[in-house]
Amino acid sequence: MNDHAATGAAVDDSTVVLGIETSCDETAVACVRGGREVLSSVVSSQVDLHARYGGVVPEIASRAHNELIIPVLARAMLEAGLDGEDVDAVAATTGPGLIGALLVGVSAAKALALAWDVPFVSVNHLEAHLYAGFLEDPDLQFPMVVLLVSGGHTLLVHVTDHGRYRLLGQTLDDAAGEAFDKVARFLGLGYPGGPAIDSVAMSGDPEAIRFPRSMIDDGLDLSFSGLKTAVVNHVRANPQVATEDVAASFQQAVVDVLVAKARRAAESTGAVALALGGGVAANSLLREQFLGACAEDGLHAFLPSRELCTDNAAMIASTGWYRLRRDGATPLDCGADPNERLAPSS
Repeated sequence: MNDHAATGAAVDDSTVVLGIETSCDETAVACVRGGREVLSSVVSSQVDLHARYGGVVPEIASRAHNELIIPVLARAMLEAGLDGEDVDAVAATTGPGLIGALLVGVSAAKALALAWDVPFVSVNHLEAHLYAGFLEDPDLQFPMVVLLVSGGHTLLVHVTDHGRYRLLGQTLDDAAGEAFDKVARFLGLGYPGGPAIDSVAMSGDPEAIRFPRSMIDDGLDLSFSGLKTAVVNHVRANPQVATEDVAASFQQAVVDVLVAKARRAAESTGAVALALGGGVAANSLLREQFLGACAEDGLHAFLPSRELCTDNAAMIASTGWYRLRRDGATPLDCGADPNERLAPSS
């Protein structure tokens, strides 16, 4: 039996949490000590499996997770130099995400927790993106605003302490990453759309087409559906337009809105730091203009490495450590919730 489980020792800097992430199309396992020290982080992407369909196919994703979870787990344990008796807790993403994919990771985590006689910890995928910053930036301070931008979510979150945050704004329709995917598919750039548009836009003129900046002056909620429609209508009306210019102009419109909203959120809350999170945080233009805005406003900026932008288990393990320290273990009858919301601790 693990020493922490046997003695009831407090969660501390020596506590090792194994994290499992299978919410969408990445099978990931990581080992993190003390909430911040990454001992291993292994991610197996399914991009090639889904690319031919132009998006993630849930059934294919869950089958792939079933096939990959054991070898990914073995590699993560090997790279960390650990075996079961060295792990103090097992954390897994319980939502939001694809239900079939989530169940693979949750089932594996519970089985390991039972076999190793250690606590199981439920982790919200969105909350984990908030914690990604603490893995790379020990100077990140509260209060801060996190701009979380991914394929399924676009959120502005005010974080005042570990487990204490409130939602400031969110997309009312398409998430930013979803808009990137849809526009890229329409332009014939392939999947995933974010990296494809980022690459093509580098040779385009971001001022060539003045696409709308929806709701840029209205509160902290966001909207990208109208922008996507504007791109489609413009290309259909101007079939000779350069794809590079469309991509660059579309990308500029998205980034203008994201950066403006993030700055407004920081100003309205008195935040001392702004952080990016989620897959779209890997976008070159967003990173550049986000950093510039923070410098102008005197805010501490956190830009995650591209490895931490995408779905990974290191952020799950880290969040699991903080959750275990604050709330204790999660009952094993906890299920997976594909629509789980970002709900802070009381």
